[in-house]
Amino acid sequence: MKPVQPVMNKTENFRKALLGLSIIVVFTSCGGDHGELVGVQNRPKWYQADPFGMVYIPAGTYNQGPSDQDISNSMTSQSRSVTISAFYMDDTEITNNEYRQFAFWVRDSLAHRLLGGEHLLEEGEYGERINWRKKIKWDDEASTEALNELFLPESERYYRRKEIDTRKLNFEYYWIDLQAAANKANREQGMKDRSVFIKKDILNIYPDTLAWIHDFTYSYNEPLTKAYFWHPAYDNYPVVGVSWKQARAFCIWRTQYLDSYILTNGDVLVQDYRLPTESEWEYAARGGLQLSPYPWGGPYIRNSRGCFLANYKPMRGNYIDDGGVHTVKANSYWPNDYGLYCMAGNAAEWTSNAFDEAAYNFEHDLNPDYSYEAKDSDPPALKRKVIRGGSWKDVGYYLQNSTRAYEYQDTAKCYIGFRCVMEFLGRDKADY
Repeated sequence: MKPVQPVMNKTENFRKALLGLSIIVVFTSCGGDHGELVGVQNRPKWYQADPFGMVYIPAGTYNQGPSDQDISNSMTSQSRSVTISAFYMDDTEITNNEYRQFAFWVRDSLAHRLLGGEHLLEEGEYGERINWRKKIKWDDEASTEALNELFLPESERYYRRKEIDTRKLNFEYYWIDLQAAANKANREQGMKDRSVFIKKDILNIYPDTLAWIHDFTYSYNEPLTKAYFWHPAYDNYPVVGVSWKQARAFCIWRTQYLDSYILTNGDVLVQDYRLPTESEWEYAARGGLQLSPYPWGGPYIRNSRGCFLANYKPMRGNYIDDGGVHTVKANSYWPNDYGLYCMAGNAAEWTSNAFDEAAYNFEHDLNPDYSYEAKDSDPPALKRKVIRGGSWKDVGYYLQNSTRAYEYQDTAKCYIGFRCVMEFLGRDKADY
C-alpha cells in the first residue's frame, strides 16, 4: 500500500515561491552589478589640485651626478641614470613670513592652553583640542596674568620691553617610522603594539637669529640678527638659521595644518609635506635639462649680457656684483624651466637625506633615498644631512646641480634654508 502524500494547499505553495524569489532578489540586487566584479561603487571623483605656492614636477629619468670632470676630486658623487616619481615642490624657499606663521601658531597654541576655559574644547577621541575661533586678547587685563608665563621675565627685559620669550616656543610633534615598521625582523615578530613606530619629539622652533653673528668671525652682522626674521622688510626673504630638525618639524606642522582643514570639509587627504630627497632636489633643479651644470642650463653663471644669474660670492671680497650682499628675495632672478626660483644660490637647502660619501653606490636607481634617524648620542658623522644649491656666501662650484655638501642636523646656519615637496597622487597629471 502506497504511503499517503501530504496535500499542499495554495497558501503553502505561494509562501515557498515567495521565499525562493526573495533569495534570488538578495543575490542579484546588491549594487546592481549582476554578480560581476566591478569594485566598490559610488566612490567620490577626485582631482589633485596644485598645492598653493607649489609647482608640478613630472616623473622622469635623468643623469644624476656630475656632468663634467670632478675638478675638486671630492669623490662624493658619480654619474648614473635614476628615475623620479612625479611630485610638487615649493616654487621658492620658505620665506621668513611663511615660517613666522608656524612660529605664531605655536605661540598661540601655548597661549590658548594657558588661558583655558572657552579657549579649549572638551576632550574627545583625540584628547583636548584648541578652540581656534576664540580670539586671544593679549592686552586684556584678565588675560595678562595667565599669559605672563610666555613673556620674558622682568629681569631679562631690555628697557622694560615686554616681549615673547622665544625659548618657550616648543612644538610637540609626531611621525611614523615606516622604515622600522617595514623591517622584516619587526614583521616576523608579529608586532601587536604599533605605537612603537610612532615617534615623538619636542623641539624649540624659533630660528637661531644669532647665526648671523656666530657663523662669521670679525664681521659686523648685528643688524641682521636684530631684524632679519621679524622685520617686514625681510618678509619675502628665505628663512635661515633653522636646523634640519626644525625644517622637518615645519613640514609636519604644515601637513597637519592642511589635513585639519581638509577633514573639516569632509574631503580626501593628500600626501604629506616633507623635505625633498637629494635626488628629487637635483632632478627639480635641472628643470628637465640633461647634462646641464646649472639650473638655467648654460655652462656659465652670467648671461650673454654679463648679468649674474644667481646670488653667490662672485669674487673674493666681492659679494655685491650679483645684486645682493647677503640673501635676497626668494623669487629673485629667473626661475628654471620648472618655474623654481633660486635653486642655485641665495640660501642652501636642507634635504631629507643623511650624508654618506658612498651613498650613490648603494642607493636604488628608482627614487633613490638614504635616510638615518640620528640619536643625540650618535657621533657627529651620523648626524650629517645633505644640503644642496649653494648660498649667498659660497663660490660658484657649490651652485652646480650635482654638487653635494652637508651640515649637521642639530646646527643652524645663516646661509641654509629649505623648501617642501609633496608626492603627486597618480602617474601623471595627464591621467586626470
